[in-house]
Amino acid sequence: MSQQTERRGGAVWALVITSVAGFMAALDNLVVTTALPSIRKDLGGGMDDLEWTVSAYTLTFAVLLMTGAALGDRFGRRRLFLTGLTIFTGASAAAAMAPGIDSLIAARAVQGVGAAIMMPLTLTLLTAAVPVAKRGMAYGIWGAVNGLAVASGPLIGGSLTEHISWQWIFWLNVPLGLALLPLARLRLAESFGTGSRLDIPGTLLASGGLFGIVYGLVRGPAEGWTGSLVLTGLFAGAALLVGFVLYSTRAKNPMLPMRLFRSRAFAGINAASLLMFLGMFGSIFLLSQYMQGVLGNSPTEAGLRMLPWTGMPMLVAPIAGILSDRIGGRPVVATGLFLQAAGLAYMAAVATTDASYASQLPGLIISGVGMALFFAPAANLVMSSVIPKEQGIASGANNALREVGGALGIAVMASIFSAQGGYETGQTFVDGLRPALVTGAAVVALAGVAALLIPSRKRSVETGESTPAPVLETVAG
Repeated sequence: MSQQTERRGGAVWALVITSVAGFMAALDNLVVTTALPSIRKDLGGGMDDLEWTVSAYTLTFAVLLMTGAALGDRFGRRRLFLTGLTIFTGASAAAAMAPGIDSLIAARAVQGVGAAIMMPLTLTLLTAAVPVAKRGMAYGIWGAVNGLAVASGPLIGGSLTEHISWQWIFWLNVPLGLALLPLARLRLAESFGTGSRLDIPGTLLASGGLFGIVYGLVRGPAEGWTGSLVLTGLFAGAALLVGFVLYSTRAKNPMLPMRLFRSRAFAGINAASLLMFLGMFGSIFLLSQYMQGVLGNSPTEAGLRMLPWTGMPMLVAPIAGILSDRIGGRPVVATGLFLQAAGLAYMAAVATTDASYASQLPGLIISGVGMALFFAPAANLVMSSVIPKEQGIASGANNALREVGGALGIAVMASIFSAQGGYETGQTFVDGLRPALVTGAAVVALAGVAALLIPSRKRSVETGESTPAPVLETVAG
């Protein structure tokens, strides 16, 4: 009984520590959005600089996530988790003290490095600590806390910016990080993965490819799509990613084994995750500015008004996790994605220079429920689509693709916005916002189609593909 109690206590501590760490990493994806007008006023910079204050974080986060997972598997997940948390906390303090836009962007990039090491290990450490029968609920709580970060990002960013200063959106991470470091050291059990050698060529190919593409997309509107640096970034990035795929199919111990994508479950949930975050992040990036710059809301008001969308995961994600345990993740995830797409399309339709909040509210609620239905079942589908020893790789790959989607979403939708509209007047902003939101809705709907390709639980059992129950039972037995 005492051992059982001790295991239960360890699971609770692992859930608390990994959820709070995930909260911090997810929070910094969106906490800057409602502060962008204030940062622009304080530090200067154009649209491309504002994009980089967000994209510098998501880019290094995305590029290094799989590397962080691989390092944790080889050198110890708890040890690397502590390393990532230390880097993230220090970089947060540097961002708060940044004297100019360039130094802020640099600090955000280092923040992303710390988050990339820390974030994929949260799910791996949680999976190792929680009993099989409780994992769906644990993933639900973990997803809800990540949803809380998405929800509170615009609100916390807006409130701190309005009532204190935008620097405090970064100071907030420092006490949280300092509190987590000793807890993680004392309460998390050390674990290792396969112990295979690090894939240096694969890391360089993937990192260079992702950087080139995102750089080209971010700089395109400012420098022109025919600019030499833009074209070089796009074409070189695409070539490096093709090289990464070809290399990974032949390498002995690749960072991301391409054979994992032979599983319809793994391929489907990762495609859905990338497309979901592409549509969602790009939309939030623009809508938070629309609510302030066009509709005249304060940063706090903008954050509060977005809560029906961004805050819904706090309420619905735990329920979605339980539902995924009972009926399977595919129907829950697909339903959520189609609802998110419908909500974005609705918001595009009602966006005007004087739109009332009442007219926007249905779209915000529909999008919020859809996003909430996606989070927890998606985590469960990812971790159950591979064998236990590859769960670290799977977690890193899924988180990487989600962050790539976020970075691409901001870059792509900001490019559409810049091509169709601009900051000159409220009407020009709306002219750019509408086609960007329609694009976001179409991309998330495509994510719903990808989710439908995931085998159902019953069919997976019949055909022998990986499913939540068989894989996790293998872990237990």
